[in-house]
Amino acid sequence: MICIKIFIAIIMAVVFANLCSAQNIEFDNPVAEQRADPWVYKTEEGQYYLIATVPEYDRIVIRKAKTVKDLKDAKEKALWHKHDTGVMASHIWAPELHKIGEKWYIYFAAGESEDIWKIRIYVLSNPAKDPMEGEWTEEGRIMTRHDSFSLDATSFEHNGKRYLIWAQRIGDGTGLVLSEMKDPLTLTGPEVVITNPEFSWERMKYNVNEGPAVIKQNGKIFVSYSASATNHNYCIGLLWIDEDDDLLDLSNWHKSPGPVFYSNADVNRYGPGHNSFTTAEDGKTILMIYHARNYKEITGHELADPNRTTRARVVHWTKSGFPDFMQNKGD
Repeated sequence: MICIKIFIAIIMAVVFANLCSAQNIEFDNPVAEQRADPWVYKTEEGQYYLIATVPEYDRIVIRKAKTVKDLKDAKEKALWHKHDTGVMASHIWAPELHKIGEKWYIYFAAGESEDIWKIRIYVLSNPAKDPMEGEWTEEGRIMTRHDSFSLDATSFEHNGKRYLIWAQRIGDGTGLVLSEMKDPLTLTGPEVVITNPEFSWERMKYNVNEGPAVIKQNGKIFVSYSASATNHNYCIGLLWIDEDDDLLDLSNWHKSPGPVFYSNADVNRYGPGHNSFTTAEDGKTILMIYHARNYKEITGHELADPNRTTRARVVHWTKSGFPDFMQNKGD
């Protein structure tokens, strides 16, 4: 009986310590000024890389640090610049860095010089050990079944299979599409639309579902995504599926009827969205990296406003095992 009590006491102490550790993680936000659509990749060695959209929409930049906090002062490097003409010549948006096999890959969106809104998904690759070194090769475009406005590709692995989720114009707006991949450059299909902008909060000014990010936790796969125009109406929604279900069966997916993270004037957070997930240095605490502005009113078009900043915060969890983004808590 004494041994059981001691064992329980040890377990409770560990749980309490982990909870306290997560609660004590704080950041000097913003992590990066004028950086939108942030993606943070953490290596097995614990190195953090931040890659994001620049307000000039003309290049892909990256920085690295030993901690998320240190990304704030890390030196930034431009890896690639847009073409002068033709494809990949405008609207360089939402780059994501992935290590797949022995190579680094960057998925990003780009328009054309003759049609800046002909935005499609393109890929760069690099075999170097450090993605800030070596040569980046243009691998061309990810070919989707429908040739339409597409962007914000993210890739993940599950049960030995690799998948891609991206945003694509379907009907009167952009929805999220999921497909299995044969390799980092090739979709195998089928291409399943797992969400469309159906609720009013997803259809403010523009009908948008975009910016997917994947997190696995508590027996489920969660996909956060962003909705509406990139002004103060921008917000984050949530999809989920049981990890043992068929990901390509639409009936297995669930969707929150309301946004899970959105503007909050009380904490000067406007238009939060296009997030990614990583873990803190402890390897356990889930962090959300996202962008937002600290003001509501925007002069001119929201895409011309440069002041979306990269922020970081701890993701908490409900008793039912769902992510709690702490809507009423500031940064």
